Amino acid sequence: MTPYRLHYAPDNASLVIRLALEELRAPYMTVLVDRSAQGQRTPAYLQLNPNGLIPVLETRDGPMFETAAILLWLADRHGGLAPAPTEPERGALLKWLFFLSNTLHPALRMLFYPARYVGPEPVAHEQLRDTQRGRIAEYLAALDNHWAKAAPPLLLALYLAPMLRWLALYPRGSDTTWFDLGAYPALRVMAESLESRASVAAAQRAEGLGPTPFTAPRQPQPPEGNAT
Repeated sequence: MTPYRLHYAPDNASLVIRLALEELRAPYMTVLVDRSAQGQRTPAYLQLNPNGLIPVLETRDGPMFETAAILLWLADRHGGLAPAPTEPERGALLKWLFFLSNTLHPALRMLFYPARYVGPEPVAHEQLRDTQRGRIAEYLAALDNHWAKAAPPLLLALYLAPMLRWLALYPRGSDTTWFDLGAYPALRVMAESLESRASVAAAQRAEGLGPTPFTAPRQPQPPEGNAT
């Protein structure tokens, strides 16, 4: 029996978990969640994640949800992605992992889905987006400054690189030129390094991400499902 079933949608947060599973060379199968049909809101899916969000990783110990929680669980279960709980670097890993999960990632969600936070008024959408662009730039500058001194643990790079990709591409139809990866040289080096890894090549094929998914991303062309 395959130990893991990853419920995913192309170019969604599940990409982070796919990359981690590929890095670990852990056997897994994927289950497409059709976001265009609100597949994440079906009763069957809500049994796995009552919050109706992607991803879910089914394990022999039960379903896991929340991207950072799955990452940390996989790292501790398999080793190799991050400092172990007893290592002195563990504290730094945790604080930056929670920064990505609790600060940067929610800021992207507000940028991409403003109606969920301020209602249907378009003017309010643009006000929220303007605010979030400024905040995201500050957050990325903090990460760039910190990681200019030492490369981040692989677990953190796997989480951050897809977010850099999304900032260059989404929301579709809006101006994304405000984001320039070149303004963050340490983050660009990290992204370039990841693009040479076998895990990224596997994700490129599985989700149609293109040859430079983090440094010069293009709209995905997935072989199944749609990025929405």
